Amino acid sequence: MKNTICTLFEGHYHHGVGVLINSLIDHGFEGDFYAGYRGPLSWWAKESVFNTDLNWIGASTIVVNEKARVHFLPMETKAHFTNYKAHFMLELLAGPAKGSDNMYYFDPDIVFTSDWKYFENWVTCGVAVCEDVNSPVWKNNPRRVGWREFFKPHGHILEFREPVYVNAGYIGINKKDFEILNIWKDMMEVVAPRIGGLNKSPLAGEQMPDEEQGPFTLFGKSDQDVLNAALEVYKGEVSYAGKEGMGFVSGAALIPHALGSMKPWVYKPLKEILNGVTPRVVDKHYWKYAGAPMNPHSASQIRSMKLKIKIASLIARFYRRGEA
Repeated sequence: MKNTICTLFEGHYHHGVGVLINSLIDHGFEGDFYAGYRGPLSWWAKESVFNTDLNWIGASTIVVNEKARVHFLPMETKAHFTNYKAHFMLELLAGPAKGSDNMYYFDPDIVFTSDWKYFENWVTCGVAVCEDVNSPVWKNNPRRVGWREFFKPHGHILEFREPVYVNAGYIGINKKDFEILNIWKDMMEVVAPRIGGLNKSPLAGEQMPDEEQGPFTLFGKSDQDVLNAALEVYKGEVSYAGKEGMGFVSGAALIPHALGSMKPWVYKPLKEILNGVTPRVVDKHYWKYAGAPMNPHSASQIRSMKLKIKIASLIARFYRRGEA
């Protein structure tokens, strides 16, 4: 079985990519990991060797072990990476990842904490996705109604499936369901003029028009809103994990996801605990897998952060921020 994982990153998100790779390898991942990037490669990735076999200009590869390889692919697109996920996966499937049985996308601020075999089984159940912290969005919520009205003239007919609103930081797809990527890509292209172009995003970088931003607009979270709409267009099965899947609520976290700007690699445990902010599941797992085989952090930094998180967790047993 040919498994392909991919992510997109730039800037300081290289830290997250390194730890994501480490956590996957630790849990038994076998296959090819493709990291699309802009800007210079980080120090820990510079041991990669140029790989002309991938037919991708500037591509380089690290052979992690006999069953897993990491490929770095420089990206030329001007699109914001959050809007380019479906495009990237389709480019891989038409190029270096041609013949893949399963395709998975992970945001670079996710840590893998599960048995890899579970994910191979999961995608056989349908398009594998995780519930977002802002779920549910009900059938006749103005946003869902708005999606139906917006996409209908473009030939995309949405049929309500579930009130679950999914997070676009992860998607797992078996080859029988690859068509969801064409639908997601096409619908992103339809939305592009409305948000000012695929180079615009609600995240850092070029901002969308003011009237398109916010939690109550149709495409305030561009890639995520369009993915949720695309799942209502798609005729195949969808397999959901709940909010616990990404560590948003208590339960068995599959892939803890660091939402917001406080990523684990910039997190300051002792400063934050004084503000009543306790260590998250994703922070603890991030530093657990920060060491090897990729090395985005020094051994001394890892030891220091693990100690600080332990101290902050102890303090949290006695002190928490009160409700406003």
